Amino acid sequence: MSVTPSIGGHVMVTGGLATGGLKYMADIGAEMIQVFVSNPRGWALAAGDPAQDAKLREAGVPTFVHSPYLVNLGSPNPDTLEKSVETVRHSLRRGAAIGALGVVMHTGSAVSQPRDTAMRRLREHLLPLLDEIPEDGPDLLLEPMAGQGQMLCATVQDLGPYLDALDFHPRAGICLDTCHAFAAGHDLTTPAGVTEMLDALHDIAPGRLKLIHANDSKDVCGSKKDRHENIGAGHIGAAAFAELMRHPVSAHVPLCIETPGKIDKHREDIELLKKLRDS
Repeated sequence: MSVTPSIGGHVMVTGGLATGGLKYMADIGAEMIQVFVSNPRGWALAAGDPAQDAKLREAGVPTFVHSPYLVNLGSPNPDTLEKSVETVRHSLRRGAAIGALGVVMHTGSAVSQPRDTAMRRLREHLLPLLDEIPEDGPDLLLEPMAGQGQMLCATVQDLGPYLDALDFHPRAGICLDTCHAFAAGHDLTTPAGVTEMLDALHDIAPGRLKLIHANDSKDVCGSKKDRHENIGAGHIGAAAFAELMRHPVSAHVPLCIETPGKIDKHREDIELLKKLRDS
């Protein structure tokens, strides 16, 4: 990984995963990309195009995959659970095919069941998937949520019991979403707040932070609302992202925007993050 963090975004793909993805990457000035390899809001699993996969691999761009939003490996619904397992397996296999560094997965919800029961389901179904990852395959990156409903993991502190349920498996990494963390109660508006969160992350899971979703927040700290805003236009503010790029825990971790708008807005967000990094 480079000395300074690469900065990029979730790309809008049209015209093929590599062709469209690399074009959008160039249009917004990204240095890394995150992609979907199947419908993000459904269960249909796309086979992929070997030629496009090879082209993306050969481009050598730091790439991450985001698994679909419906995945919940703690679900009490057998159908949801079965489809979640197959969807994560598919994302990991497709991630390996395109040379991805990691596959991001939301940490899930207990829904209507006791939390302990959901955590047992999570362990039973996620540990085998982690064991299946080949040595040269992508890590599975756990993304804590904003704390809404019966989420199994929201704050950095929640990562302790979550990873413990997975025996701190070596292929389980972390993707930290700044909007989610802020909504869950981590006050990132001051350098002290950023430092406190990252120090806690290091104490709980040293070396596991592999990706940061850099998103400002439309709502206040502790709102438990997952509503992304453009960098510097929300309640977190631009200074927090500069602090993230200075702290030793996150200083070399890629930043990926998932902010509102299209090409122009995404380009502006990436340009601002680059200025903060380079200053």
